[in-house]
Amino acid sequence: MNAPILKTLFSRRMLVCVFTGFSSGLPLYLLFSLVPAWLETEGLSLRTIGAFALVQLPYALKFLWAPLVDRYALPWLGLRRGWMAVLHLSLLGVISWVGCLSPKQNLTLLVTLTATLAFLSASLDIVLDAFRRNLLSDVEQELGNTLHVNAYKLASLVPGSLSLILSDFLSWPQVFLVTALFMLPGLAMTLLVSEPRASLCAPKTLREAVWEPFCEFMSRHGWKPALSILAFLLLYKLGDSLCTSLATPFYMKMGYSRTQIGLIAKHAALWPSVLGGILGGMWMMKMGLNRALWVFGFLQAFSILGFVKLAQLGPAPADATRLWALAGVIALEALGAGLGTAASVSFIARTTHPAYVATQFALLTSLMAIPRTFFNASAGWLVEGFQWRGLEWKGLGWENFFGLCFLLAIPGMLLLLKVAPWRGAPPTSPAASNPAQ
Repeated sequence: MNAPILKTLFSRRMLVCVFTGFSSGLPLYLLFSLVPAWLETEGLSLRTIGAFALVQLPYALKFLWAPLVDRYALPWLGLRRGWMAVLHLSLLGVISWVGCLSPKQNLTLLVTLTATLAFLSASLDIVLDAFRRNLLSDVEQELGNTLHVNAYKLASLVPGSLSLILSDFLSWPQVFLVTALFMLPGLAMTLLVSEPRASLCAPKTLREAVWEPFCEFMSRHGWKPALSILAFLLLYKLGDSLCTSLATPFYMKMGYSRTQIGLIAKHAALWPSVLGGILGGMWMMKMGLNRALWVFGFLQAFSILGFVKLAQLGPAPADATRLWALAGVIALEALGAGLGTAASVSFIARTTHPAYVATQFALLTSLMAIPRTFFNASAGWLVEGFQWRGLEWKGLGWENFFGLCFLLAIPGMLLLLKVAPWRGAPPTSPAASNPAQ
């Protein structure tokens, strides 16, 4: 490992990327892991739990209000940091409030609050993505985005491990309060860092913030290549996203306790992802972004097959052999998913224009969120089946469901032939952003 990469890795800007990733990941993993486990313990059906994925719709639509965030600054802390501070505080309050509800008695209010939580979290993603893009130079994007993504994964330890373990000993309102307090490190980072110089070049008018980012993106790439890029981002993580949409209920159905899931499954998912992601970021700087998209994408797709094998074992008491099997399968999937996410986020950063970063970044990441929202909402029906007006669907069951997830990972890989050929040059932004002072 050469000295420039090490120097970049241990720079102050890379530390900031760790904090942005943690703040970005915590609310999303709360919706992914903690809320489904909570609803399972409260006796809601798997179909209802799966349908809760629809509250994540703001992640797929955040490009609609991203221009407003890019155009208008709050009267304190600057364009990016002002929004970051308000959104951190808002999320802390809403997460605490959610835990005070009864899912069966306050289902409508719970849906409203979790949708609000998703809206605030998606808005924070807009600002943090723009802040990070303004903060890092082009040569720092791969490593910075990799650290961001892995801190994003690191945040899963809180709602997916610590909170699940605490739920065996504390009440649910106390569990959600403890989880909410983990938004404070990101708030502290917001108050301590400086506003990036590049963010001072914000759009001067709303038209410039709304229309010009779309025109610039399409004109720079051309219509057909631009549509290929959009389709690629829509499909690249489709199989992986659907595979993990009901992960926590799946583990519970297979006979694992919440404590076992918290101690083994979540740690097995996290640490290979973090370690592999850091090494993957350094690898990307040496091998190039295009080849990383291919290698990491294949690993991301084939790791799904481990879940097929796990489903074949069926539900049973979790002895040592089954715990090791669970840990191995999840570790492989997490490694592939972490590497695939790091590569795709770096690809997005390379294709954005620094002058329109919030809107373009939000549009492209919204496409990645569409499968997570709409396809994942159907996961419960795909597994269990449904009856509607005389029509009956018996469901795929867990084994065939995970097999379908693997097949859905293939189209995104095929699009790499168009958007990132193995021997092609990676995309470059039209102007490099300057690091913050």
